[in-house]
Amino acid sequence: MPAIEIKPDVYWIGVNDRTTDLFEGLWPIAKEGVSYNSYLIDDEKKAIIDLTKSFKGDEYLDQIDEVTDISQVDFVVVNHMEPDHSGLIRTLRRIAPRVTFLGSAKTKDMLESFFSIKENVRVVNDGDTLSLGKRTLKFFSTPFLHWPETMMTYEVSHRILFPCDAFGGYGAIRGAIFDDECKDFDFYQKEALRYYVNIVASFSARVLGAIEKLADLPIDIIAPSHRLIWRKNPSLIVNLYKNWAEYAVGKTEPGITLIYGSMYGFTESMMDAVAQGISREDVPLEIFDASRTHPSYILPSLWTKAGVMIGAPTYEVSMFPPVEAVLNMAAHKHIKNKKVAYFGSYGWSGGARKNLEKIIEPLKWELADTLEFKGCPTEEELKKGEEFGRRFAELIKKGT
Repeated sequence: MPAIEIKPDVYWIGVNDRTTDLFEGLWPIAKEGVSYNSYLIDDEKKAIIDLTKSFKGDEYLDQIDEVTDISQVDFVVVNHMEPDHSGLIRTLRRIAPRVTFLGSAKTKDMLESFFSIKENVRVVNDGDTLSLGKRTLKFFSTPFLHWPETMMTYEVSHRILFPCDAFGGYGAIRGAIFDDECKDFDFYQKEALRYYVNIVASFSARVLGAIEKLADLPIDIIAPSHRLIWRKNPSLIVNLYKNWAEYAVGKTEPGITLIYGSMYGFTESMMDAVAQGISREDVPLEIFDASRTHPSYILPSLWTKAGVMIGAPTYEVSMFPPVEAVLNMAAHKHIKNKKVAYFGSYGWSGGARKNLEKIIEPLKWELADTLEFKGCPTEEELKKGEEFGRRFAELIKKGT
């Protein structure tokens, strides 16, 4: 894609990534892709805000050359040191040896440890400003969104906020980079939530703090490092992030996430009966087979919904490993204060339930009901499963 002017003197110079399978080496994006958004301010002094991952370097450098002589770039603002934003630092430094890197004090340390860069590094503190000529940058410290060195940059005259990973999302740019030109908003909103829970959710208190800190800042455009640029309604993505962050402190939606795994179909048969019972109470329900669904896609449902229904057979006197892996990731992401019910098959002895209780205790999940059965469920047990699901759905409706 060519460089795209956002406002006079301000350009998007990002690249799309449709070939990486795992974001951060962990979260699947093979189907969705992701964009690495970088920005160029072409003023008396020339500044690049965030760089990109160290691939498609020629395409990225060509975009800069469309606007200005890359060797004359004066500043690179390093809002965040993660290599999908800083990967071309060494390349750019070779081409523009006079460039000065701007970042927080922790960024200065990380530039040395990541890239052995010690010279031409300037620390900017919270509230500092930098005049480029007609345009002025202002810097805001926002640590742990989502690394300790993170900051945001604000262009004063156009009122553009460059928040790096905050207010971003998965999804390669599909032609249109602006929210008002986007024809598939539901996709981007869904992928923004998945990105939030995968990447940012552990730091939800910091998200709320940053939103409060910037509340009085006049913002016309939000230009994050991943996904759409918000120029028609920038408050929309801020409000979405605020809403999602509030789930960390007890806010929930009246719905149920059903996570199951089955070795030979016994637990799956019961899952169908339990799901029937839940549906009778008209409670929103999402069902995930943990053996075939990456936790990345399950976590958003767990994050937002009040109830969790777990179906897992006993496996070697413990819980079926794919289901256990999802719950352990939920624990890692601090998904707390849920109501939960458990069902599962066992062959000669149980154990999955005890394993579950150990996982959910520190998360303050309330185990409301359980249903275990030996081997293949009988017709009578399936009827009990249907009632088991209905009863739990009723509890979730009352609780929310």
